[in-house]
Amino acid sequence: MSKLILVIALLGALLTSPAHAGAPEPRPTIVFVHGAWADSSGWSAELQSMREEGYDAIAVANPLRGLTSDAAYVRSVLETIEGPIVLVAHSYGGAVISAAATGLPNVEALVYVAAFVPDEGEPVGLLTQLNPGSLVTEDALQARPYPLPDGGTGVDLYLRPGIFREAFAQDLPKRTTRLMWATQRPLAAAAFGEPAGAVAWPTIPSWYLIATQDHTIPPKTQAYMAERAGSTVVRVKASHVAMQSRPGATTKLILAAVHAVD
Repeated sequence: MSKLILVIALLGALLTSPAHAGAPEPRPTIVFVHGAWADSSGWSAELQSMREEGYDAIAVANPLRGLTSDAAYVRSVLETIEGPIVLVAHSYGGAVISAAATGLPNVEALVYVAAFVPDEGEPVGLLTQLNPGSLVTEDALQARPYPLPDGGTGVDLYLRPGIFREAFAQDLPKRTTRLMWATQRPLAAAAFGEPAGAVAWPTIPSWYLIATQDHTIPPKTQAYMAERAGSTVVRVKASHVAMQSRPGATTKLILAAVHAVD
């Protein structure tokens, strides 16, 4: 009888040990957010890599209508995801995730890829003027009016064909950038001047990929934003679309963030 009691006690100890205390913690879902003059297809290589690593990953269609409404939309998607989230954003998408993640306890890391990281009260347009070097000037943009639901008129901004490759993706093949130009998603002009609301990066760890050959957001401006946010930084010789021209380096940084919180 004493042997039976001992065996039962040992089994009980094993079943209540940390290794058997419950189901393992879920792995993070990786959520990608694109910026202006792009779409979710820009994340194709990273999406495939994350899935091959065994992570769930999705790319959200950023509306590009205005910072507050874009952040609200992305947040609505995040609120449908159970378990931890790692948010990854490019360009204007960085401003969007900085707002969308506020107050969401399951967002565990922010990854910025050549992205805007505004502080509260800062518009993206102000950050574009911090340092010289951007080729995305007023002359590079084509304005196209569109009707608003309230009867007013908004303005969409497109990158002109003559400047698109050099300003946005000079390290990609011309045949690729011609297609990117033709399929670009415009940014509403109002989004440039809309001040950021509360931001999440002061309370969530972040990682930043600085594209050192960026002709859209000057590398010096990227470094300033990354340092202010306390981000872990890597520098990659790439154009503004580093996730497309340097997918391996981008994936490596994302995995560093994922492993830090996984």
